[in-house]
Amino acid sequence: MGAIDLPKSPNVFHPEKPSAVGSRNSLAQEYRDQQNEVNQLLEEETNKVVHHINSKLPKDVLERLDIMGGVKEKLYNYFNQNYQNMFNRYVVTTEDEMVKKVRNFIDKEETKVLSRYTPKEVADLLDAVGGADKFNTGEIEKSMVNMYGHLQGHIQRGVNDLENLTNSLLRQKTDTGAFIRGENAYSIVKCAFKDNISKPKTVSDVKLSVNILDSELISPIFHYQSTVEFLIKDLLSKHIMDSIDKEIEKLKDERIDQGLEELTDGEIIFTKMGKITSYTDDEVDNPESKRYNVMAKELMERLSDLRAEIDPDTFDALNIRENLKKIIDIENIRNRGFNTAINSITSILDTSKMGYQYIENLKNARELLIREYEDTDVSNLPDERYSVKMRYYDNAQLMEERKSYDVQMKSFETEVQHLWDVLEVVYQGRKPAFRITDFDDLAKKQRNRIRKEIKAKSGDPLYEDIAKVWDEISFVKATETDVERMNRTYIYEKDRVRQRIIKMRNKMKLMYDYQYPVERRVMEDRLSWLEKEYDKFDYMINPYHIQPGLLLDVDITSIKRKKATLDAMANVLNEFLHGVSKGFQDAAFASFSRRRSTVREDINQSFAEATSEEEAGGPAAAGQAYLDMLNEGQGAAALEAPKRGRAASAKPKRSAGRRGRKADSMKEI
Repeated sequence: MGAIDLPKSPNVFHPEKPSAVGSRNSLAQEYRDQQNEVNQLLEEETNKVVHHINSKLPKDVLERLDIMGGVKEKLYNYFNQNYQNMFNRYVVTTEDEMVKKVRNFIDKEETKVLSRYTPKEVADLLDAVGGADKFNTGEIEKSMVNMYGHLQGHIQRGVNDLENLTNSLLRQKTDTGAFIRGENAYSIVKCAFKDNISKPKTVSDVKLSVNILDSELISPIFHYQSTVEFLIKDLLSKHIMDSIDKEIEKLKDERIDQGLEELTDGEIIFTKMGKITSYTDDEVDNPESKRYNVMAKELMERLSDLRAEIDPDTFDALNIRENLKKIIDIENIRNRGFNTAINSITSILDTSKMGYQYIENLKNARELLIREYEDTDVSNLPDERYSVKMRYYDNAQLMEERKSYDVQMKSFETEVQHLWDVLEVVYQGRKPAFRITDFDDLAKKQRNRIRKEIKAKSGDPLYEDIAKVWDEISFVKATETDVERMNRTYIYEKDRVRQRIIKMRNKMKLMYDYQYPVERRVMEDRLSWLEKEYDKFDYMINPYHIQPGLLLDVDITSIKRKKATLDAMANVLNEFLHGVSKGFQDAAFASFSRRRSTVREDINQSFAEATSEEEAGGPAAAGQAYLDMLNEGQGAAALEAPKRGRAASAKPKRSAGRRGRKADSMKEI
């Protein structure tokens, strides 16, 4: 079919016209009956899920679940909404756009062929020379990548929605697993579900905090106040690490080619440490030091204490210092990481239909505040809302945060203890003079008889003479070690405060019963206020649990039976983590690859049909392959290898070059 015969899409948007933008019908599909195909697919997938549930759940659970009724209907609707309404339309649009691109590409290629023989095309050919987008398929490839990228994004978002809805349907509850999937679960610092104070039966509040470490960020983040010298040293350190890694990879390949055993993880670490002295040293004052091989000592001294801004009185555009700083600023090293994180979270919120009315980007402080609504008064806000706080912390900031957290925790203990003392004094003052009210009164009355009749005979010390180490509020706390002092959890202290609040409320009920004198009202108001403030404090993140890096703090309020914001925010968080974080990397797994001695050509499986010669060969074909290997000169190495304790190699020697090694390693995995 020639280029002129390909159908051209109309420049209209319509859901039914063939090949219109957004249409469910395409001329490229030759008028196939799409509805029957979709119905068949949906019915098959729904039956598979229903059959799986039937086979996994007990009979009594199935009877209560009504498996052939509500669940099947919901599954069918989920598949239909996420597959037919979204997937088909984008596929149709992509097919029609591809047809147009292919038609234009064929036209250009035919024109190029004609230009070789038609003199009148020489002028047009010369006129088109010089552009980067001429005489290649670069622009078409970019357009195709963009189309498929957008298509993949929409499909992935639909699949995520389907996955979250299916999981919530099967669990019949909402928990932490609804937010972060398995590969990113380690990044959660705190996730807490609690009932809303004003509407506890219908609305829930969720606190989710995610900590992305410096080492896990795809694009590193630096504070605005970081010196230019610090940025350059960080770049030089990365350059040194990359150079050492290249040497280690080269050493690994040489050892394998020589038939030696691979390096263990410990050997790799110590080898890297040994090579550091080849690239740098501690001689700061020596201009000939290895640390100045890449950047001279004179240039480093020019950048001493130079920050993001230069005093206008000392600014000179021709100075070495200003030009060095300009190079760093043009590369945008200082702002790249944080700006990337901001662009990622805002674009994902927009595409996920999670709009927001308030955003405050504190660029110099490396902090971002996003709220769905501008108002902060909860009494004026709807029951479906969210707020996001993203901030970058370095070690110095975390140390100050921990100091303030220590002071605040001590302040709560002091205030609660003060109210405890006031209540105890009032309680003792309200006791009748000659009547037993509690166990302490009874013990005091019987103390003399216990001393004369029991302790005098046994010789044991009196109860009053024994040191009392248990305060009957919380169990005795173990002595702190350096681990606890440097990483305070405050679980014990928070439990003591909580128990004191509960005991004080119970004691007031016991004291006053149905009476409400002014003393009770004052103490209850103070206790309620302390409890409310303490709940806010307990809801906060303990800075001892945070490590330097990016902290994403999300507060969500959602209706329990609806959970619209919860489901949408789950997709936002997973896309954001995928975009800015490399994730947890286990060095042992990252460096692992199968020994070349165990890699064989016949391990690579294929869906291609075997030829008649291969089917008929059997053992004879394997023997012939072994003879061919010997003829190629690999036989000696293969026969000597077992003597050295390694498996025989049945793979021809690989070609040199890093591209070849990467391809081999991908096949090995």
